[in-house]
Amino acid sequence: MRFLFIILFFFQILHLKAQVEHNDIRFTHLTGDFYIYTTFNLYKGEKIPANGMYLVTGEGVVLFDTPWDTSQFQPLLDSIQLRHNKKVMICIATHFHDDRSAGLEYYRSKAIKTYTSLLTDELSKKNNKKRAEFLLTKDTVFHVGNYSFETFYPGPGHTQDNIVIWFEKEKILYGACLIKSAEDEDLGYLGDADTKEYANTIHKLQQKCGEPKYIIVGHGDWTNLRSLEHTYEMAKALRKKIGG
Repeated sequence: MRFLFIILFFFQILHLKAQVEHNDIRFTHLTGDFYIYTTFNLYKGEKIPANGMYLVTGEGVVLFDTPWDTSQFQPLLDSIQLRHNKKVMICIATHFHDDRSAGLEYYRSKAIKTYTSLLTDELSKKNNKKRAEFLLTKDTVFHVGNYSFETFYPGPGHTQDNIVIWFEKEKILYGACLIKSAEDEDLGYLGDADTKEYANTIHKLQQKCGEPKYIIVGHGDWTNLRSLEHTYEMAKALRKKIGG
């Protein structure tokens, strides 16, 4: 009986450990006041990382995309407050999928200003996804503290609505799911993609954001600067394959 109790206790510990690993947030300092946060969720039975970013300014913290794991909405805010003694004041989601937008309404309830593009809002409404309070009707330059950045819509690709965030001065390109990791062997989920325009969209992005020092991808390794060119090559190959 005692042996059975020990076995059951052991499996409880393993289950708890798995829950903790699944629900964690990983933080990485990018450069200066820029930080990458990575949360995790299960996709087709596999634990997948999702990268987001935040910027610490004198006026507060700007968050780019929300956690994919719904249990991490508040822990992310708490961790940022603990690490930097500042509150998140703005959150911008880059497209309508849950790994970017799931926390929008929660953060709005916390008096955080939430933003998406108008097209993202239309797709969010159509697909019963979370929606932002404020809508961007065009490419928009934000000025927060000593920093400036631009929301840029290069065209359809991963989704019809995917935007990127471009820091011209710092040469930081936050590409989210539009840009694939240099390690990826394909363009991933294409259920909402524009496979014919994907390559053209990446080409426009390359012209807009010349020689970035950092490229933050939505999933996987973001340290390899070949990610943008790699995505372009894969998008061209896909277009050729489908005869576009």
